[in-house]
Amino acid sequence: MSRKKKELPLFEAVEITDVAAEGKALVRIDDLVVFVPFVVPGDVVDLQLTRKKHHYAEAVAVKFHRYSAQRTEPFCPHFGVCGGCKWQCLPYGEQLRWKQKQVMDALERIAKVELPPCRPILGSQKTQAYRNKLEFGCANRRWLTAEEIASGAQFDHPGAIGYHAGGSWDKVLPIENCGLMDEVNNRLRNGIRDYAYTHGLTFYDAREHFGLLRGLMIRLSNTGELMLLVQFCIGSDEERRQAEALLQWVHETFPEVSSLLWVNNQKYNDTFADLPVECFAGTDHIFLEMEGLRFKVGPKSFYQTNTEQAYILYKVAREFAFGGESDAPDAKAGTGTSDAGSGTDSPLPLVYDLYTGTGTIANFVARQARQVIGIEYVPEAIEDAKVNSQLNGIENTKFYAGDMKDVLSRDFIERHGRPDVIITDPPRAGMHASVVDAILFAAPRRIVYVSCNPATQARDLQLLDAQYRVVRIQPVDMFPHTQHVENVVLLERR
Repeated sequence: MSRKKKELPLFEAVEITDVAAEGKALVRIDDLVVFVPFVVPGDVVDLQLTRKKHHYAEAVAVKFHRYSAQRTEPFCPHFGVCGGCKWQCLPYGEQLRWKQKQVMDALERIAKVELPPCRPILGSQKTQAYRNKLEFGCANRRWLTAEEIASGAQFDHPGAIGYHAGGSWDKVLPIENCGLMDEVNNRLRNGIRDYAYTHGLTFYDAREHFGLLRGLMIRLSNTGELMLLVQFCIGSDEERRQAEALLQWVHETFPEVSSLLWVNNQKYNDTFADLPVECFAGTDHIFLEMEGLRFKVGPKSFYQTNTEQAYILYKVAREFAFGGESDAPDAKAGTGTSDAGSGTDSPLPLVYDLYTGTGTIANFVARQARQVIGIEYVPEAIEDAKVNSQLNGIENTKFYAGDMKDVLSRDFIERHGRPDVIITDPPRAGMHASVVDAILFAAPRRIVYVSCNPATQARDLQLLDAQYRVVRIQPVDMFPHTQHVENVVLLERR
């Protein structure tokens, strides 16, 4: 005999009091902490619990009794269903205040080290159409909203192009309008969707692993260049013919696409880093510009998705690395000739740039350094980094590809010289313990730690605390309307 699932309670007229992680808000009901999406502090709502553990629960707001004075009207028609931009209902000034608070809460709670006052967070000048990259999934099962289910509406075309709704891995929420990028993203995505409907193209079935259209990636440059990569799952000659016909239609219909690429992904995941990318038309890359420098960006390259804020972020990293704009040593890039470490007579520092990506930071700071050595896991990104140095006439950079914990060894440091400055910009998981050990062995005067995850940054700061003290903290908002925030910390050797 099956046990009946226990019905979870409804709490009426509850006032939301705080902002929590993952873009949610929270309220404490007796000893229970309840996390709620799509609400803001000051909202008074009825909460239906959806999940309950011993000391916390998750809930959804089923009725609003009073809207908070802090609340603002979301600009996106998909708000509340789409899994992104969860803070659209919170005014941007309040978003910044909560992001700075989250940074300091993480550093104080996890790092447990002595901290200086936090500099005011640097907000984004653009809060819409700020992204230079978007990725969309394709699925033969469209996500139905509660209203669509209640209406009993039938759809001629169940296939969808859009974002995965929260909690779904095999269904995609159809996106008609996304305001995170220039309007071109909507014209491209909706145009390809309509072509697929008209010509009977199949959409990917994640459960059965078939279907031609699998995903789109759009990259837009501040030079006006536009990249479109289409992921297919091609299983027959007929599907290959259909894919080529679609690409030809895109090429003729959207002449602004300067880099039209495609990949045949028959794996059981959507990543294509290990797959060959084919160029159908135009170039296999685009360029982005920053402070007179040009950076080549390919389909597999990492580049910060908010171009304008990336410039702000890198200026902060440069300021921290060299002691401020006014007193930073200045020399033309390419003048460094020594491969030795900090024991030479040169007044310019030796810099290691860890997780260098396409060498953006390395090339950006090269004119202030004797030499910059960049390390990155993705070989294609390292090749782009080398090209970026060549394009900009920079001769004092060296780049190495491989897993950071394997490349950054004591032998590597002895061979290339102990750095004066280490700039590190790891992924969300932070740095491997062996990388922290290698940094401690290298013993630079300064460490500039750029992070997209203050929690793992705080963990690493604790590991560095015996030899380094935190002297500056600068949050930078790269992602308006989301809970994500970048944080730059300067550490100096004790």
